[in-house]
Amino acid sequence: MLFNSIDFAIFLPTVFILYWFVVNRNLKLQNILLIIASYVFYGWWDWRFLSLIMFSSAVDYFVGRGLERTEDPKKRTALLIVSILVNIGFLGFFKYFNFFAQSFADAFTFFGAHINASRLNILLPVGISFYTFQTLSYSIDVYRRKLAPTHDIVSFFAFVSFFPQLVAGPIERASNLLPQFYRKRIFDYRKAVDGMRQILWGLFKKIVIADNAAVYVNDIFGNYGDYSGSTLLIGGILFTLQVYGDFSGYSDIAIGTSRLFGFNLMQNFNFPFFSRDIAELWRKWHISLNTWFRDYIYIPLGGSRVGAWKKIRNIFIIFVVSGLWHGADWTYVIWGFLSAVYFLPIMLLKKHRQNTDVVAEGRLIPSFRELVQIITTFMLFSVSLIIFRSDSIQDAIHYFSKVFSSSLFDSPIKDFWTMNSGNHIIHFTISIFLLFIIEWLQRTRQHGLDIDEKNVPRILRWSIYYLVMVACFMMNGIQQEFIYFQF
Repeated sequence: MLFNSIDFAIFLPTVFILYWFVVNRNLKLQNILLIIASYVFYGWWDWRFLSLIMFSSAVDYFVGRGLERTEDPKKRTALLIVSILVNIGFLGFFKYFNFFAQSFADAFTFFGAHINASRLNILLPVGISFYTFQTLSYSIDVYRRKLAPTHDIVSFFAFVSFFPQLVAGPIERASNLLPQFYRKRIFDYRKAVDGMRQILWGLFKKIVIADNAAVYVNDIFGNYGDYSGSTLLIGGILFTLQVYGDFSGYSDIAIGTSRLFGFNLMQNFNFPFFSRDIAELWRKWHISLNTWFRDYIYIPLGGSRVGAWKKIRNIFIIFVVSGLWHGADWTYVIWGFLSAVYFLPIMLLKKHRQNTDVVAEGRLIPSFRELVQIITTFMLFSVSLIIFRSDSIQDAIHYFSKVFSSSLFDSPIKDFWTMNSGNHIIHFTISIFLLFIIEWLQRTRQHGLDIDEKNVPRILRWSIYYLVMVACFMMNGIQQEFIYFQF
């Protein structure tokens, strides 16, 4: 079920009314309702995959109980291995079986042997990369004694399947989200209103920015041989905007929806396009995943507390694994590798923590130096995402060869006019400016429409809301699935 669909527009208020007006006096019934609603939400794509999330939830619940009952190190380790094998096993089979089988065959072909790789017709369950990481982190934290195992199986199943963030995050930690299922929720009007604002901003980023950028991105990457280098470079920039609008838009809708039901999820994007270096960008981009990799892979490997060569190794491991998490293709691996190359000089020079404050804090405009840093970081990130978006390594090489040719200096206007009408290009460009202006002004807050009612007049607040809603209606083009559903 898509957030930006009629189905969800009916589903959400129905669940909301039942939650607050029918079962509001019984916490367990509220949690059971959330489980049922979450399974309906998830099963809307393919009900057959419900068995996976149920089985994964049951395994980790009983692993947690088992860890509580034993102090034997070997038994505790065995229980953790069960959790890892089940969760990573599901993820590995559904997402990576064909990739590794084909890569294995290709490796032998390289050395002169020929092996026919068996490919299975495997459907990728929506959101499997997200909920397996979420439930796995619970088992690891219980194993490390950082979290007490739950005895409330209803709350645990609700935590794993919580529909707002089930299929594309944020990847919540049990230490933050699970206790919220234990506590009685009281409807908070201010929290609900802010949730609606965040949902509206998420819809703007998805419908207006991501879906309209996709029209140009799909054309440019699908026919890159027909366009100039300047058009291809803009195509990379538009894909960056598409990914951001799509994924951060989903996160905003998920967080806002959660607030309607009395839950607080972690911030997943912190205005990353205003970063002054790559390290700052990664601290602000897909925060829930990056902190997951930090806590469960990078730090156990020694983090930055080891020697220089091991630091380099750890950085490459974390970024390459991150690339592979995004998809079973060598383009994602190379993208992760390039991201590590970007990050390494900053870390080795010990400058990866120099930009932890808000850029241009207390000022309306950045300094010239800050502006150059922001543009440079954005362009480096956009260039790397060209590999991410390409269908193959060969396509990426050909794409870059066209970008870095003499046609880079050709005017792209004619190319874009052949893709769509002039009015659409003008309206879309205005929408992009609106995105950047609002997010720049709101960069110290939680989201683009996180408006202080005490200091902003009502007429101005509602003017902004109507402007965003009108943009959503005017620029509501071809509906696109959220990009991260495939991950």
